[in-house]
Formats: sequence, C-alpha cells, structure tokens
Amino acid sequence: TLAIASGQFYLATATSVTPTAMSQVRIVDASYVDVPETAVRPPGPIKLTAMEALWIVIPVLQHVLLYEGDDDMPPFHAILQSLRSSLAATLRSFAPLAGKVVHLEETGDVGISCSASDGVRFVVAECDADIGRLAGDEEHDLRVLEGLVPEVDMSQLPAPVLAVQATRFEGGVAVGVTVHHGVADGRALWTFVEAWAAACRGETPATTPCFDRSLVKLPGGEELARSVVRKVAPNLPSAALASSVFEDRKRLTRRTFTLDQGDIQRLKLRIVHLNESGGTPLPRPPSAFAAVVALAWTCFARCKSFSLDDDVWLFFFADIRERLDPPVGAGYIGSCLTKCLARLPARELHGERALAAAASAVQDEINKMKEDPIAGWNFFSFDPMPAMDRLMNISGSSGFSAYKIADFGWGKPTRTEPIRMNTDGQVALMGSRDDRGVQVSVALLQAAQMDEFKSNFLALLE
Repeated sequence: TLAIASGQFYLATATSVTPTAMSQVRIVDASYVDVPETAVRPPGPIKLTAMEALWIVIPVLQHVLLYEGDDDMPPFHAILQSLRSSLAATLRSFAPLAGKVVHLEETGDVGISCSASDGVRFVVAECDADIGRLAGDEEHDLRVLEGLVPEVDMSQLPAPVLAVQATRFEGGVAVGVTVHHGVADGRALWTFVEAWAAACRGETPATTPCFDRSLVKLPGGEELARSVVRKVAPNLPSAALASSVFEDRKRLTRRTFTLDQGDIQRLKLRIVHLNESGGTPLPRPPSAFAAVVALAWTCFARCKSFSLDDDVWLFFFADIRERLDPPVGAGYIGSCLTKCLARLPARELHGERALAAAASAVQDEINKMKEDPIAGWNFFSFDPMPAMDRLMNISGSSGFSAYKIADFGWGKPTRTEPIRMNTDGQVALMGSRDDRGVQVSVALLQAAQMDEFKSNFLALLE
C-alpha cells in the first residue's frame, strides 16, 4: 500500500540530476548554527505519534523562497549574517528542530532526540540561473529548484530534523528549507519560517511553539505508534523505500497557476449557479479550498484519457489541530493530518455540472472528517483502494500565508514553491502573493496533458 505515497509523499534520498543543470547551483560553504545555551530543551526524547510515525519512510518536506533583488536588498554577506543570527535566536524556542530523528530501540518508538551539541546545517550556495525566470509560472526548471534546498539523507536513523540553505543569485537570493515530515507538517513548517523571519526583522514571533506530543490523543497511544513503526519501517535504522517508488518524479513537468480574488469569487458563483440550476441549492457558498480543488480535479479528469465509466479519485489532507478533543493550539509543531478521499465517475467530471459535483464531493469528505477527525489518521490504509493512475493528490493548503509571513527584512518572496512533487497528478496549494488568492502548483507526467490542463483551467475561469 505504500504505492499510495501520492502527492505530499517524498523520497528519502536525493536523486541524481544532469551535470549541466547541477552546474547552475554551486555549494560554497556548509556549517552549523548552534542552539543557544539558553534554549528550552525537552527533558527526554519526544516520541512521535502514530500519525507522525507513518512519515518515517517518506520524510522529506522541502520549500524554496525566491526573492528578486532591488536597490534596497542588503548585500549577500549581510543577508547571511542576519539569517544565521536570527536562526540561532529562533532555535531558543524551536530547539527540537535542531535535534535528530532516532530509533529508540529499548521501547521500539521513533522520536526526536535533543542534546547540548545540536545545531542546524546551514548551506551557502550560488546560482547563475535567471531568478526572474525561475520565479515564473510557466514550466519550472526543476533541476535548478531542487538545488536551492539543502540535500539531507533521511533514509537512515539518526537523521537530521532540519537544514536550511541560502543561495546568491545575480539579481536576488533564495532561502531553502528541508524538514522531516514526521516532525513538521506544512503548517508547522510555516510556523517556524514565520518565527525565523520575524526574528530576522528584529520582531517577536507571533506564535509560541509547542512540541508536546501528549496533547494529541489517539486511541492506542504510544503502542499504536510503535505498531506503525514496526509495520512501515521494519528494517530500522534503515528507513529507505525502494528507489523505484517515485521513479516518475524525475520526468514530471511542473507549472504554477495563480487565481486572484476575482477568479475565486467567479468560481464560487459558478458553482452556486450550477447547483441552483440543477435543483440542489447549496446551504452556503463553497469555501475557496473546495472551489479551487473542484477546478483542479475537473481539469485533471479532462486532461487524461480515462474511460468515462471509470472513477477518478481525489486525495487530500486535513489539518486537525483544532478538531482534536481537546484541541491543540496553532503553535503545535508536529504532523497533525488526517486523510480525505473522494471519487466521482469521469463522466460527471466531463459534464456541464462538473464543478458543482466536484465541489460537493470535496465538501462531503470535509463534513465526514469533521464528524470523526481521527478516523483517517492512517493515510496508508484504504478501503476501497483507489486506482493510483486515476488519483489526484492535493498537498499544502490555500490557507498557508507563506508570502505574507516570509519577509526576512528585504520584502516578500517573489515566489515560493514546494520542491518534491513526486506523482503524476499532484497539486500543491498555497495562499497567493497578495494574500487574497490561491497559488496552484501542478505536476503531470506528459507535457501535452499539462497543455490540456491549462486550457481547461483557463476556460473554466472565464
């Protein structure tokens, strides 16, 4: 069932890239930023929950932030100094991110181990690519983007939790982050970046981080987590997956679409009108998430040559921090996700009411999740098993305000992108740069299908 490693699921080891592309990013320095002596460290290892232990074999979460320079951008040496000192300051309250993911053999758990010698690897690089082109919407230069995040081998425990990279361009700078997905989901990653950027601006972070796993109440508790470890990673300290699991990743084509506030309003209105004309008026307009996912799902079904009688599947995660009983706060640094799985016949996604049918199916899954938030904690377990070649996977969230929070003192990023998108039909969401729209990053195996996806996407927004 690891084949479900769709979407937000990542290979533990870095893949080889072509020498020509690799020559565009050159590492010039690598050192460690130590955790200050005044940091708050946990008294012992932090044992991962069952929903976090699932990520041991697919651990790499990576994002890059691209900043195009102007006259106000500080020189690169000053940027490095600011990033390093503010990272050290941030680690006072985020000390476990400088730790290691370890196998606790005496109990069978996997946890985060912290020590007085902990530090975060800080890589410095330079790149001769055009940062403006890299930050564009059209087909991404994936090989260069992959070089802008630090390479971390998480296939063997102990493994680092976090590494960062700063890369100098002729006209700007990139900040790349690699974090272990068992320790931090997307929301936790952006909570850390927000705190680091605030410290770099000389401000106090808005959120106090919390690493206390005892706040997440799952039936079975620690024993459930240990059983997950035994099942998904029976060969610890090796946590490596077969290298063939994501072999398509190197051949994927990537493109980014941005929906502005007007696009989203029109999309919502179209869905409302389709429901009214079909005699099934909605109790309330769809959320931005449901509307955008419905659009992407419809385009996915239409750019593929599926039989109209086949089901087309949709997989997405829901953050359940606020839905646990009792809820855990926004500052919880962990992976706190449950799965949602919807399906519709391809015929419906080709029909006139496709957007309405898709939005309703998405909302139905969200409503089911609200009724029992922890039912979908095991995202490796499916009944029935979806057809992987007909599955679109959503990662990220339209609620992630990455652009708004990632100002380190020289302005908002021009572009931020997830790096690892491994499967044909993965879509990553993020709030747009103006914080009123949604950024949609799409990965497909065939360039012709991407062209078809784009034409459907733009036509449905008209």
